[in-house]
Amino acid sequence: MTSTIGPAELEARLRLHSLPELGPARLRRLIAAFGDAASALSAPASAWRALGLPMTCSDARRSPATRERAAAALAWLEAPGQHLLMWDDPGYPALLAELADAPPLLFVIGDPGLLERPQLALVGSRRASRPGLDNARAFSRSLAGGGFVITSGLALGIDGAAHQGALEVGGKTVAVLGTGLERIYPARHAGLALEIRERGGALVSELPLDCPPQAANFPRRNRIISGLSLGVLVIEASPSSGSLITARLATEQGREVYALPGSIHHPGARGCHQLIREGAILVESVEHILDSLRGWQRVAPVADEPRHSTPDEHPLVELLHAAPATSEALAETSGWPLPEVLAALTELELEGRVVCEGGRWLARAGES
Repeated sequence: MTSTIGPAELEARLRLHSLPELGPARLRRLIAAFGDAASALSAPASAWRALGLPMTCSDARRSPATRERAAAALAWLEAPGQHLLMWDDPGYPALLAELADAPPLLFVIGDPGLLERPQLALVGSRRASRPGLDNARAFSRSLAGGGFVITSGLALGIDGAAHQGALEVGGKTVAVLGTGLERIYPARHAGLALEIRERGGALVSELPLDCPPQAANFPRRNRIISGLSLGVLVIEASPSSGSLITARLATEQGREVYALPGSIHHPGARGCHQLIREGAILVESVEHILDSLRGWQRVAPVADEPRHSTPDEHPLVELLHAAPATSEALAETSGWPLPEVLAALTELELEGRVVCEGGRWLARAGES
């Protein structure tokens, strides 16, 4: 899928987009000044200087390398499942379009329609603890099962666990990259990126397709993660973590920010505690997130878990004692809606009473 604009304008936009010093604001300034990218591309250097644009941009726009990168992008778009969304396309995600610095172009591998569905971002430390990774997967499973698209940054640690949690329950997930889509980073997540695509998810980047990892591009990536989402859940982060950048961008964008608390002795909890002090919603269960988003009717609400007189009487634990089962099988056997089952399993997993292995849920030893 490409834009409905003509081929000459599309090629011109791709050439301008490939210029390293021409960010979103400058590109928009050019289009506004000249009416379209093709006119901007052919304008004299003096007109570019009058707009305060670097001469390096003006000089590079007609270079063979710039033409080659645009041609490579056009060829890339011919492959199935590879798309380009532009800020003036009807299919450009509405929430992201609200941002003053919304990306003019978005390259997408997979289903671009996911970017218009209700999303929640899950982010956190690249060096997360085992409990942190387990929490990320558990929350992601339940939220994805409740109808949310799970959005994160494909990084090691919490990001990867969030993507995997959504996939484990057949949910949808969006990975926003800080590199070009032909330079998957980190390389260790190349397999995860492929699985996201094959399972109906999406990989997204505003950067030229061959753009390598560069430190300055990851904060840019973070504004897209938060900008696409209704809210951002931070699970384990140090005070210097990039996840706090995402959370602060979310606040500036008018999105909800959620933070999972932890031990005061755990360094990975300090960033979350800082966010809570600054006004983030303290989250101990999925219900705390859902309660703040009840107005979004497109999302299937997760019902309150039925109350029982003692923990040992929980019907899902009793069913799992009979035999391990998938969440779908538990929903069929128990008669509960699947989102309700997923929410209950999340709570039980956080309590250490059940565990998911190979896509099937088991009661932990010692539960009766």
